[in-house]
Amino acid sequence: MLPFDPIDEAAAQWAKHWRGVPQMHAVTSLMRVQQLVLGRLDAILKPHGLTFARYEALVLLTFSSRGSLPLGKMGERLQVHPTSVTSIVDRLEQAGLVVRRPHPDDGRAVLAEITPAGRDLVERSTADLVGADFGLGALDEAGLRALSELLRPVRKAAGDF
Repeated sequence: MLPFDPIDEAAAQWAKHWRGVPQMHAVTSLMRVQQLVLGRLDAILKPHGLTFARYEALVLLTFSSRGSLPLGKMGERLQVHPTSVTSIVDRLEQAGLVVRRPHPDDGRAVLAEITPAGRDLVERSTADLVGADFGLGALDEAGLRALSELLRPVRKAAGDF
């Protein structure tokens, strides 16, 4: 543990050379928190044989009305490249958590369908994530809401919705 905040120090050094200190400080802080939270979530999910990306895919399938979605739609909703969806579904299929099925109405599309084992794993892993406050236990409920609202304009400007 450092006796100073390295991001504050980086900002002080940045200010000697360039403009944009508040932006640099904010994005560096955001990226560091992303590393910390993702590391914590992956550590929680590792005993379940999951990464956060695979967990998100299983949750998405759990939320779908039929327990299945076309791979293309999964990519849209998870906001990832089609190649990433294929890789995620490959891993989940190898673990017996999803199966691929032909789309009943579109001969070109493939559905990923969650298995009973996948549903069970979602329940167990979600309990662990909720128990760990999704890695954000340093924030109270008001802080969590404020953080979500603070980030909403950035997501909107990027075209997320």
